[in-house]
Amino acid sequence: MQNFRIKLSLFLNYFVFAILLNSVGTVILQVQNNFGISKGSASTLEAFKDLSIAIASFLIASYVIRIGYKKTMLIALALVSIMCLIIPSAGSFLMTKLLFATVGVSFALIKVTVFATLGLITNSKKEHLSLMSFLESFFMVGILTGYFIFGAFVDNDNPKSTQWFNVYYILAGLSILAFLLLLTTKLDESTVKKEERGKSVQQDFIEMLQLIILPLVLVFIFCAFFYVLIEQSIMSWLPTFNNDVLKLSTSLSIQMASILSASIALGRFFAGIVLKKIDWLFVLVGCLVGAAALVLLAVPLTKSVTGASIVSLKDVPIVGFIFPLIGMFLAPVYPAINSVILSNLPKHRHAAMSGLIVVFSALGGTTGSIITGHIFGAYGGQTAFYFSLIPITVLITLLFFFKRLQQKSGGNTDLKMAGTGH
Repeated sequence: MQNFRIKLSLFLNYFVFAILLNSVGTVILQVQNNFGISKGSASTLEAFKDLSIAIASFLIASYVIRIGYKKTMLIALALVSIMCLIIPSAGSFLMTKLLFATVGVSFALIKVTVFATLGLITNSKKEHLSLMSFLESFFMVGILTGYFIFGAFVDNDNPKSTQWFNVYYILAGLSILAFLLLLTTKLDESTVKKEERGKSVQQDFIEMLQLIILPLVLVFIFCAFFYVLIEQSIMSWLPTFNNDVLKLSTSLSIQMASILSASIALGRFFAGIVLKKIDWLFVLVGCLVGAAALVLLAVPLTKSVTGASIVSLKDVPIVGFIFPLIGMFLAPVYPAINSVILSNLPKHRHAAMSGLIVVFSALGGTTGSIITGHIFGAYGGQTAFYFSLIPITVLITLLFFFKRLQQKSGGNTDLKMAGTGH
Protein backbone atom coordinates (compact mmCIF):
# COMPACT_ATOMS: atom_id res chain seq x y z
CA MET A 1 0.00 0.00 0.00
CA GLN A 2 1.31 3.44 -0.96
CA ASN A 3 2.58 5.49 2.00
CA PHE A 4 1.71 2.62 4.38
CA ARG A 5 4.45 3.36 6.93
CA ILE A 6 3.69 7.07 7.22
CA LYS A 7 -0.04 6.34 7.52
CA LEU A 8 0.69 3.78 10.24
CA SER A 9 2.86 6.36 11.99
CA LEU A 10 0.08 8.97 11.91
CA PHE A 11 -2.37 6.46 13.33
CA LEU A 12 -0.02 5.50 16.17
CA ASN A 13 0.71 9.16 16.95
CA TYR A 14 -3.00 9.89 17.21
CA PHE A 15 -3.58 6.78 19.32
CA VAL A 16 -0.95 7.84 21.88
CA PHE A 17 -2.26 11.39 22.16
CA ALA A 18 -5.87 10.23 22.35
CA ILE A 19 -5.02 8.37 25.57
CA LEU A 20 -2.95 11.21 27.02
CA LEU A 21 -5.31 14.06 26.17
CA ASN A 22 -8.54 12.42 27.21
CA SER A 23 -7.18 11.00 30.44
CA VAL A 24 -7.92 14.47 31.84
CA GLY A 25 -11.37 13.34 33.03
CA THR A 26 -9.84 10.41 34.90
CA VAL A 27 -7.07 12.57 36.34
CA ILE A 28 -9.59 15.22 37.45
CA LEU A 29 -11.33 12.51 39.48
CA GLN A 30 -8.08 11.08 40.86
CA VAL A 31 -6.50 14.36 42.01
CA GLN A 32 -9.66 15.12 43.98
CA ASN A 33 -9.18 11.79 45.78
CA ASN A 34 -5.39 11.94 46.11
CA PHE A 35 -4.74 15.54 47.00
CA GLY A 36 -8.05 16.86 48.37
CA ILE A 37 -8.50 19.22 45.42
CA SER A 38 -11.88 20.94 44.91
CA LYS A 39 -13.81 20.41 41.66
CA GLY A 40 -13.15 24.01 40.63
CA SER A 41 -9.40 23.61 41.15
CA ALA A 42 -9.34 20.22 39.44
CA SER A 43 -11.03 21.75 36.39
CA THR A 44 -7.93 23.89 35.80
CA LEU A 45 -6.18 20.78 34.43
CA GLU A 46 -8.32 21.21 31.32
CA ALA A 47 -7.03 24.77 31.04
CA PHE A 48 -3.41 23.66 31.30
CA LYS A 49 -4.06 21.19 28.48
CA ASP A 50 -6.21 23.31 26.20
CA LEU A 51 -4.58 26.71 26.65
CA SER A 52 -1.17 25.23 25.93
CA ILE A 53 -2.67 23.65 22.79
CA ALA A 54 -4.16 26.99 21.76
CA ILE A 55 -1.04 29.05 22.42
CA ALA A 56 1.32 26.56 20.77
CA SER A 57 -0.93 26.21 17.72
CA PHE A 58 -1.28 29.95 17.32
CA LEU A 59 2.45 30.60 17.56
CA ILE A 60 3.80 27.58 15.70
CA ALA A 61 1.23 26.61 13.03
CA SER A 62 2.62 29.01 10.45
CA TYR A 63 6.20 27.78 11.03
CA VAL A 64 5.80 24.00 10.81
CA ILE A 65 6.49 23.93 7.07
CA ARG A 66 9.88 25.51 7.73
CA ILE A 67 10.65 23.21 10.67
CA GLY A 68 9.40 20.20 8.69
CA TYR A 69 6.34 18.07 9.40
CA LYS A 70 8.39 15.01 10.37
CA LYS A 71 10.77 16.93 12.65
CA THR A 72 7.85 18.67 14.34
CA MET A 73 6.13 15.35 15.12
CA LEU A 74 9.39 13.87 16.43
CA ILE A 75 9.84 16.82 18.80
CA ALA A 76 6.30 16.33 20.12
CA LEU A 77 6.77 12.61 20.72
CA ALA A 78 10.12 13.18 22.45
CA LEU A 79 8.56 15.74 24.85
CA VAL A 80 5.72 13.48 25.99
CA SER A 81 8.02 10.44 26.26
CA ILE A 82 10.28 12.30 28.69
CA MET A 83 7.36 13.66 30.72
CA CYS A 84 5.68 10.26 30.99
CA LEU A 85 8.92 8.76 32.35
CA ILE A 86 9.25 11.52 34.97
CA ILE A 87 5.75 11.77 36.43
CA PRO A 88 5.41 8.34 38.17
CA SER A 89 8.24 9.21 40.55
CA ALA A 90 7.20 12.86 41.00
CA GLY A 91 3.42 12.57 41.13
CA SER A 92 1.69 15.66 42.55
CA PHE A 93 -1.04 18.09 41.52
CA LEU A 94 1.65 20.47 40.24
CA MET A 95 3.20 17.70 38.13
CA THR A 96 -0.18 16.80 36.62
CA LYS A 97 -0.49 20.44 35.55
CA LEU A 98 2.95 20.32 33.95
CA LEU A 99 2.08 16.99 32.33
CA PHE A 100 -1.02 18.36 30.64
CA ALA A 101 0.78 21.54 29.61
CA THR A 102 3.44 19.37 27.93
CA VAL A 103 0.83 17.11 26.36
CA GLY A 104 -1.04 20.19 25.13
CA VAL A 105 1.98 21.75 23.42
CA SER A 106 2.95 18.40 21.92
CA PHE A 107 -0.55 17.66 20.66
CA ALA A 108 -0.69 21.08 19.00
CA LEU A 109 2.44 20.13 17.07
CA ILE A 110 1.06 16.68 16.24
CA LYS A 111 -2.42 17.72 15.13
CA VAL A 112 -1.29 20.60 12.92
CA THR A 113 1.32 18.43 11.21
CA VAL A 114 -0.91 15.36 10.94
CA PHE A 115 -3.71 17.37 9.30
CA ALA A 116 -1.20 19.00 6.97
CA THR A 117 0.48 15.66 6.16
CA LEU A 118 -2.85 14.19 5.01
CA GLY A 119 -2.71 16.60 2.08
CA LEU A 120 0.70 15.23 1.07
CA ILE A 121 -0.19 11.53 1.11
CA THR A 122 -3.62 11.68 -0.56
CA ASN A 123 -4.43 12.37 -4.21
CA SER A 124 -8.09 13.43 -4.11
CA LYS A 125 -10.73 15.00 -1.88
CA LYS A 126 -12.43 11.66 -1.40
CA GLU A 127 -9.20 9.96 -0.39
CA HIS A 128 -8.38 12.85 1.96
CA LEU A 129 -11.78 12.71 3.65
CA SER A 130 -11.71 8.92 3.85
CA LEU A 131 -8.28 8.86 5.50
CA MET A 132 -9.33 11.60 7.92
CA SER A 133 -12.35 9.48 8.77
CA PHE A 134 -10.26 6.45 9.69
CA LEU A 135 -7.69 8.56 11.51
CA GLU A 136 -10.19 10.42 13.65
CA SER A 137 -12.17 7.27 14.36
CA PHE A 138 -8.96 5.62 15.54
CA PHE A 139 -8.52 8.59 17.88
CA MET A 140 -11.69 7.43 19.63
CA VAL A 141 -10.30 3.90 19.86
CA GLY A 142 -7.34 5.43 21.72
CA ILE A 143 -9.67 7.22 24.13
CA LEU A 144 -11.61 4.00 24.71
CA THR A 145 -8.39 2.09 25.39
CA GLY A 146 -7.22 4.78 27.80
CA TYR A 147 -10.21 4.38 30.10
CA PHE A 148 -9.47 0.69 30.59
CA ILE A 149 -5.72 1.18 31.01
CA PHE A 150 -6.22 3.85 33.69
CA GLY A 151 -9.08 1.92 35.30
CA ALA A 152 -6.79 -1.10 35.73
CA PHE A 153 -4.30 0.95 37.77
CA VAL A 154 -6.83 2.53 40.17
CA ASP A 155 -7.02 1.15 43.74
CA ASN A 156 -10.69 1.17 44.78
CA ASP A 157 -9.83 0.16 48.36
CA ASN A 158 -7.48 3.09 48.85
CA PRO A 159 -8.74 6.27 47.10
CA LYS A 160 -5.61 8.16 48.13
CA SER A 161 -3.27 5.64 46.49
CA THR A 162 -1.07 7.16 43.79
CA GLN A 163 -0.16 3.84 42.14
CA TRP A 164 -2.19 4.90 39.09
CA PHE A 165 0.70 7.19 38.13
CA ASN A 166 2.54 4.03 37.02
CA VAL A 167 0.30 3.91 33.96
CA TYR A 168 2.55 6.59 32.48
CA TYR A 169 5.39 4.07 32.09
CA ILE A 170 3.17 2.21 29.60
CA LEU A 171 2.34 5.45 27.81
CA ALA A 172 6.04 6.35 27.68
CA GLY A 173 6.68 3.01 25.96
CA LEU A 174 3.99 3.71 23.36
CA SER A 175 5.37 7.22 22.75
CA ILE A 176 8.91 5.89 22.25
CA LEU A 177 7.59 3.24 19.83
CA ALA A 178 5.77 5.96 17.86
CA PHE A 179 8.97 8.06 17.82
CA LEU A 180 11.08 5.19 16.45
CA LEU A 181 8.52 4.30 13.78
CA LEU A 182 8.36 7.89 12.52
CA LEU A 183 12.13 8.33 12.73
CA THR A 184 12.62 5.40 10.34
CA THR A 185 9.84 6.44 7.94
CA LYS A 186 10.32 8.62 4.87
CA LEU A 187 8.03 11.63 4.29
CA ASP A 188 8.36 13.72 1.12
CA GLU A 189 7.63 17.37 2.05
CA SER A 190 9.09 18.97 -1.07
CA THR A 191 5.66 19.98 -2.46
CA VAL A 192 4.69 22.32 0.35
CA LYS A 193 8.22 23.61 0.85
CA LYS A 194 8.27 24.67 -2.79
CA GLU A 195 5.06 26.68 -2.26
CA GLU A 196 6.62 28.48 0.71
CA ARG A 197 9.89 29.36 -1.00
CA GLY A 198 10.57 33.08 -1.00
CA LYS A 199 8.12 33.87 1.81
CA SER A 200 9.21 35.27 5.15
CA VAL A 201 8.10 33.89 8.53
CA GLN A 202 6.15 37.12 9.05
CA GLN A 203 4.26 36.61 5.78
CA ASP A 204 3.30 33.06 6.81
CA PHE A 205 1.95 34.28 10.15
CA ILE A 206 0.00 37.15 8.53
CA GLU A 207 -1.54 34.76 5.99
CA MET A 208 -2.75 32.53 8.84
CA LEU A 209 -4.36 35.51 10.56
CA GLN A 210 -5.93 36.63 7.29
CA LEU A 211 -7.81 33.33 7.11
CA ILE A 212 -9.84 34.39 10.17
CA ILE A 213 -11.47 37.32 8.38
CA LEU A 214 -12.99 35.06 5.71
CA PRO A 215 -16.71 34.73 6.59
CA LEU A 216 -16.71 30.94 6.00
CA VAL A 217 -13.68 30.48 8.26
CA LEU A 218 -15.07 32.80 10.93
CA VAL A 219 -18.36 30.91 11.22
CA PHE A 220 -16.46 27.61 11.15
CA ILE A 221 -14.34 28.78 14.09
CA PHE A 222 -17.46 29.43 16.17
CA CYS A 223 -18.89 26.04 15.16
CA ALA A 224 -15.69 24.26 16.21
CA PHE A 225 -15.53 26.23 19.48
CA PHE A 226 -19.07 25.34 20.56
CA TYR A 227 -18.83 21.71 19.45
CA VAL A 228 -15.70 21.04 21.48
CA LEU A 229 -17.18 22.99 24.41
CA ILE A 230 -20.06 20.50 24.43
CA GLU A 231 -17.94 17.39 23.91
CA GLN A 232 -15.25 18.18 26.46
CA SER A 233 -17.65 19.40 29.14
CA ILE A 234 -19.24 15.95 29.04
CA MET A 235 -16.15 13.83 28.39
CA SER A 236 -13.98 15.47 31.07
CA TRP A 237 -16.65 15.32 33.78
CA LEU A 238 -18.37 12.01 33.03
CA PRO A 239 -16.09 9.96 35.37
CA THR A 240 -16.81 12.42 38.21
CA PHE A 241 -20.53 12.38 37.32
CA ASN A 242 -20.52 8.58 37.49
CA ASN A 243 -18.74 8.66 40.84
CA ASP A 244 -20.63 11.49 42.58
CA VAL A 245 -24.12 11.24 41.10
CA LEU A 246 -24.48 7.57 40.10
CA LYS A 247 -22.46 6.33 43.12
CA LEU A 248 -20.15 4.08 41.07
CA SER A 249 -16.76 3.03 42.43
CA THR A 250 -13.76 4.95 41.13
CA SER A 251 -12.54 2.28 38.68
CA LEU A 252 -16.08 1.51 37.50
CA SER A 253 -16.72 5.25 37.01
CA ILE A 254 -13.70 5.47 34.72
CA GLN A 255 -14.52 2.31 32.79
CA MET A 256 -18.21 3.21 32.32
CA ALA A 257 -17.09 6.53 30.81
CA SER A 258 -15.59 4.47 27.98
CA ILE A 259 -19.13 3.98 26.65
CA LEU A 260 -19.04 7.62 25.55
CA SER A 261 -15.92 7.08 23.45
CA ALA A 262 -17.28 3.84 21.99
CA SER A 263 -20.55 5.54 21.06
CA ILE A 264 -18.68 8.40 19.36
CA ALA A 265 -16.62 5.92 17.33
CA LEU A 266 -19.76 3.98 16.39
CA GLY A 267 -21.64 7.17 15.58
CA ARG A 268 -18.95 8.26 13.15
CA PHE A 269 -19.02 4.93 11.40
CA PHE A 270 -22.78 5.12 10.81
CA ALA A 271 -22.56 8.82 9.94
CA GLY A 272 -20.18 7.95 7.12
CA ILE A 273 -22.86 5.68 5.64
CA VAL A 274 -25.70 8.16 6.14
CA LEU A 275 -23.75 11.09 4.66
CA LYS A 276 -23.54 9.23 1.35
CA LYS A 277 -27.28 9.73 0.90
CA ILE A 278 -28.30 12.75 3.00
CA ASP A 279 -26.99 16.33 3.00
CA TRP A 280 -24.54 16.93 5.86
CA LEU A 281 -26.53 19.85 7.32
CA PHE A 282 -29.62 17.71 7.89
CA VAL A 283 -27.52 14.93 9.41
CA LEU A 284 -25.71 17.25 11.84
CA VAL A 285 -28.78 19.20 12.91
CA GLY A 286 -30.75 15.98 13.39
CA CYS A 287 -27.93 14.56 15.52
CA LEU A 288 -27.75 17.67 17.72
CA VAL A 289 -31.51 17.63 18.26
CA GLY A 290 -31.15 13.97 19.26
CA ALA A 291 -28.36 14.88 21.70
CA ALA A 292 -30.54 17.52 23.35
CA ALA A 293 -33.42 15.05 23.63
CA LEU A 294 -31.13 12.49 25.29
CA VAL A 295 -30.03 15.04 27.90
CA LEU A 296 -33.66 15.80 28.71
CA LEU A 297 -34.45 12.08 28.90
CA ALA A 298 -31.46 10.73 30.81
CA VAL A 299 -30.47 13.37 33.38
CA PRO A 300 -33.83 13.30 35.26
CA LEU A 301 -33.34 9.54 35.77
CA THR A 302 -30.36 10.25 38.05
CA LYS A 303 -32.59 11.71 40.74
CA SER A 304 -33.72 8.23 41.76
CA VAL A 305 -30.14 7.02 42.36
CA THR A 306 -29.39 6.49 46.07
CA GLY A 307 -27.50 4.10 48.30
CA ALA A 308 -23.96 2.82 48.77
CA SER A 309 -21.12 2.77 46.25
CA ILE A 310 -21.68 0.43 43.30
CA VAL A 311 -18.79 -1.89 42.46
CA SER A 312 -20.46 -4.38 40.10
CA LEU A 313 -21.45 -3.76 36.50
CA LYS A 314 -24.79 -5.54 37.02
CA ASP A 315 -25.79 -2.99 39.67
CA VAL A 316 -25.14 0.10 37.52
CA PRO A 317 -28.39 2.08 37.05
CA ILE A 318 -29.76 2.21 33.51
CA VAL A 319 -28.90 5.90 33.17
CA GLY A 320 -25.21 4.94 33.41
CA PHE A 321 -25.62 3.16 30.08
CA ILE A 322 -28.06 5.60 28.45
CA PHE A 323 -26.43 8.99 28.96
CA PRO A 324 -23.02 8.15 27.37
CA LEU A 325 -24.90 7.27 24.16
CA ILE A 326 -25.03 11.02 23.55
CA GLY A 327 -21.68 10.40 21.84
CA MET A 328 -23.47 8.77 18.88
CA PHE A 329 -25.35 12.01 18.26
CA LEU A 330 -22.36 14.31 18.75
CA ALA A 331 -20.01 12.12 16.69
CA PRO A 332 -20.46 13.42 13.11
CA VAL A 333 -20.30 17.16 13.83
CA TYR A 334 -16.62 17.96 14.33
CA PRO A 335 -15.09 15.87 11.52
CA ALA A 336 -17.76 16.98 9.05
CA ILE A 337 -17.17 20.71 9.58
CA ASN A 338 -13.38 20.15 9.48
CA SER A 339 -13.76 18.39 6.14
CA VAL A 340 -15.81 21.26 4.74
CA ILE A 341 -13.30 23.95 5.67
CA LEU A 342 -10.12 22.08 4.66
CA SER A 343 -11.61 21.04 1.32
CA ASN A 344 -12.07 24.72 0.45
CA LEU A 345 -8.37 25.55 0.85
CA PRO A 346 -5.19 24.69 -1.13
CA LYS A 347 -2.82 22.14 0.41
CA HIS A 348 -0.13 24.64 1.40
CA ARG A 349 -2.71 26.47 3.58
CA HIS A 350 -3.78 23.33 5.42
CA ALA A 351 -1.15 23.75 8.15
CA ALA A 352 -2.27 27.31 8.91
CA MET A 353 -5.95 26.34 8.87
CA SER A 354 -5.21 23.30 11.03
CA GLY A 355 -3.56 25.65 13.50
CA LEU A 356 -6.72 27.73 13.72
CA ILE A 357 -8.81 24.57 14.11
CA VAL A 358 -6.64 23.44 17.02
CA VAL A 359 -6.56 26.89 18.66
CA PHE A 360 -10.32 27.42 18.77
CA SER A 361 -11.08 23.78 19.54
CA ALA A 362 -8.78 24.03 22.53
CA LEU A 363 -10.39 27.25 23.72
CA GLY A 364 -13.80 25.62 23.44
CA GLY A 365 -12.64 22.57 25.37
CA THR A 366 -11.17 24.45 28.31
CA THR A 367 -14.15 26.85 28.47
CA GLY A 368 -16.61 23.96 28.58
CA SER A 369 -14.70 22.01 31.20
CA ILE A 370 -14.14 24.94 33.54
CA ILE A 371 -17.75 26.14 33.33
CA THR A 372 -19.02 22.59 33.89
CA GLY A 373 -16.63 22.07 36.80
CA HIS A 374 -17.82 25.18 38.61
CA ILE A 375 -21.50 24.42 37.95
CA PHE A 376 -20.89 20.84 39.11
CA GLY A 377 -19.28 22.02 42.34
CA ALA A 378 -21.92 24.66 43.09
CA TYR A 379 -25.17 23.06 41.89
CA GLY A 380 -24.48 19.36 41.30
CA GLY A 381 -23.92 17.07 38.34
CA GLN A 382 -27.48 17.15 37.00
CA THR A 383 -27.45 20.93 36.57
CA ALA A 384 -23.94 20.80 35.09
CA PHE A 385 -25.03 18.46 32.31
CA TYR A 386 -28.26 20.38 31.65
CA PHE A 387 -25.90 23.27 30.79
CA SER A 388 -24.98 21.46 27.54
CA LEU A 389 -28.41 22.35 26.10
CA ILE A 390 -27.35 25.99 25.68
CA PRO A 391 -24.30 25.46 23.42
CA ILE A 392 -26.19 22.72 21.51
CA THR A 393 -28.86 25.29 20.59
CA VAL A 394 -26.22 27.84 19.59
CA LEU A 395 -24.38 25.29 17.43
CA ILE A 396 -27.53 24.28 15.56
CA THR A 397 -28.08 27.93 14.64
CA LEU A 398 -24.47 28.38 13.50
CA LEU A 399 -24.58 25.34 11.23
CA PHE A 400 -27.27 26.95 9.08
CA PHE A 401 -25.05 30.00 8.56
CA PHE A 402 -22.04 27.74 7.86
CA LYS A 403 -23.95 25.82 5.18
CA ARG A 404 -25.11 29.03 3.48
CA LEU A 405 -21.57 30.44 3.37
CA GLN A 406 -20.11 27.16 2.15
CA GLN A 407 -22.56 27.16 -0.77
CA LYS A 408 -21.66 30.76 -1.60
CA SER A 409 -17.95 29.91 -1.59
CA GLY A 410 -18.58 27.49 -4.44
CA GLY A 411 -16.55 24.75 -2.69
CA ASN A 412 -17.49 21.21 -3.57
CA THR A 413 -16.60 19.13 -0.51
CA ASP A 414 -18.24 15.88 -1.66
CA LEU A 415 -19.18 15.16 1.96
CA LYS A 416 -22.00 12.93 0.80
CA MET A 417 -19.53 10.52 -0.64
CA ALA A 418 -17.09 10.35 2.27
CA GLY A 419 -17.01 9.18 5.82
CA THR A 420 -16.21 11.31 8.85
CA GLY A 421 -14.18 11.09 12.05
CA HIS A 422 -12.89 13.23 14.99
